[in-house]
Amino acid sequence: MRAPIGDFDTATPVPDCLQELTAPVAEAVRNWQGAVPADRVLYVETDPRWADTAVFVEHYGRELLQQSANCVVVAGRRGGETTLAACVVLSTTRVDVNGVVRRQLGARKASFASMETATGETGMEYGGITPVGLPAGWPVLIDSAVVDLPYVLVGSGRRRGKLLVPGKALADLPGAVVLEGLGVA
Repeated sequence: MRAPIGDFDTATPVPDCLQELTAPVAEAVRNWQGAVPADRVLYVETDPRWADTAVFVEHYGRELLQQSANCVVVAGRRGGETTLAACVVLSTTRVDVNGVVRRQLGARKASFASMETATGETGMEYGGITPVGLPAGWPVLIDSAVVDLPYVLVGSGRRRGKLLVPGKALADLPGAVVLEGLGVA
């Protein structure tokens, strides 16, 4: 199948390639719910040597710069409580951690989670974290610009491979909250 965005050799519906995904992502695909069917989410194999954004878009298509999103794990703290959440923003923006995220989580302080926390809690590889298959109960904060894209490129849970997801499908993920201004220039 041809990928709807980017210059990839093949694109495979995720239900047909569960073996390529980390356990939490594969489990999320098996239990997929929402208005967009799981077979509209596609897996594309990528070379981890080209993971850096500038090199990635040079190899797989310049238009991907405007159609890619980053998923990062943040920790909000209030008193002795820590809340972990995922934030999904366009790759051309950065997460407004100290404004939008802090307020949304009701935290006094918010920061990016450590690599060990992000990978340990998600069961995903650093540099491949995706909003699909996150731990139950996590808020998944998504910038509205991401949801507006026909397809968005996000991690697959591994550094090798990406998911092409209809933007509106992300809004149906468990814990998803679509926010204006989450990603800032």
